[in-house]
Amino acid sequence: MKTMTITRGMAATALIFGFFASDNAIAANWLMLQGTEPAGSTGRAKLWGFIQTQYQKDLSDPFVTGAGAEIYNPPKLIGPELDSQEEFKVNRARIGVRGANFPLDTKTNYFILAEFGENGITHGDGGSARLTDASITLNEIPGARIRAGLFKYPGAEEGLQAIHVFDYINFTSVTNQLLLERYPLSTDSNTTPSTVPNADQNQIHSPVNAFRDTGVQVFDAFNSGGWETSYAIMYGNGSGVIMGDNDENKDLYLYLSTEKVFGGKGGRREGWKSFVWWQDGKRTNVYDKTQEQDRTRYGIGTKYLKKPFRVTAEYMKGKGMIFHGPARPQHLFNDLEASGGYIEGGYYIPNTAFEIDLRYDTYTRDENHPTSAAGDETQFDTLTIGAQYHFNKKTRVNLEYSSRDFSSDTTAVDNQLKDVSGRFAVQLTAIY
Repeated sequence: MKTMTITRGMAATALIFGFFASDNAIAANWLMLQGTEPAGSTGRAKLWGFIQTQYQKDLSDPFVTGAGAEIYNPPKLIGPELDSQEEFKVNRARIGVRGANFPLDTKTNYFILAEFGENGITHGDGGSARLTDASITLNEIPGARIRAGLFKYPGAEEGLQAIHVFDYINFTSVTNQLLLERYPLSTDSNTTPSTVPNADQNQIHSPVNAFRDTGVQVFDAFNSGGWETSYAIMYGNGSGVIMGDNDENKDLYLYLSTEKVFGGKGGRREGWKSFVWWQDGKRTNVYDKTQEQDRTRYGIGTKYLKKPFRVTAEYMKGKGMIFHGPARPQHLFNDLEASGGYIEGGYYIPNTAFEIDLRYDTYTRDENHPTSAAGDETQFDTLTIGAQYHFNKKTRVNLEYSSRDFSSDTTAVDNQLKDVSGRFAVQLTAIY
């Protein structure tokens, strides 16, 4: 199997570990920031939200068949529509309200957020707007806060963190494929990639889970000697942003983190955080309601931020319901395995509004597939170079270029992936 060049890997690793070795940069506690208001800190309602608008261009060449036809498969197209290699769009436009039952009770919080942008949440059936969060948090029991409703489940850093302070434009392959769950409908079927822009490559016509679920969570954080230790236990439907349940099964989520807090607050707090997480549940085959499949995901990671440096590393693994692309929804119901991770770093240039970023991520799916089965072990390696300019604390522009190398043990899949090339993206974010 082909891999990224040794030079790329050594360059990324050397730079990032150089950041980590320094004594001088986000390691926020997302459990406590999302849906929890400190007593007396807010009124009855606080309007907030953000807008992200972007341009992306994919530089991949088409796969040319023996008959001379040019075929573009989904990794060579811009999502969620997957019908073009170049696109301007408002990818996120969210508006929400959060607050407490002030003046009746400052220990009871609520959090509601809606998405109006063009992305995996609003793509497909169900219209162009959707609630992403609707939860109530009870802060009555010391050491055991209770949150109920629709909200982000505890898990991997890339999914749990607030997207409006995410340092990159696109997710890593491992997070996108292993954690950003898709739910095919019984009417969705496999399709053969065809000429762009004439065909809809996205054959999964329901929203992604957006790292969210509907359920109940017990959680809290404890401070001792400058260290903040947090835990979360959640029990949910396992159905993403769909507030109802799509079957009778439930998911269990576990999370534990500890962080040496250096200073600051909110999404840009400085510290060194290490964390572990685990989630497990079952899925019902939409094509055969008599079949059920286990779905397990778990991971471990660390994040360090003390300006001017930032570094993050995370490894994750999963079994069951391994995603094979939007054009192959019937292959999603499986008992295969996958794993991957990423390491990334940032440097905030002193006395300027500029920041530079570097990230290397790798993902391998179908690691345990039988050689006689339709599955195929496929590897995705990506090196992303980026930069940010912060106009102020709430407005910034991101630029990034990703060099991608995808390959597979199966000749038919490898032929379509070998022409995957770079992708350029620029994104403007404004928080209000």
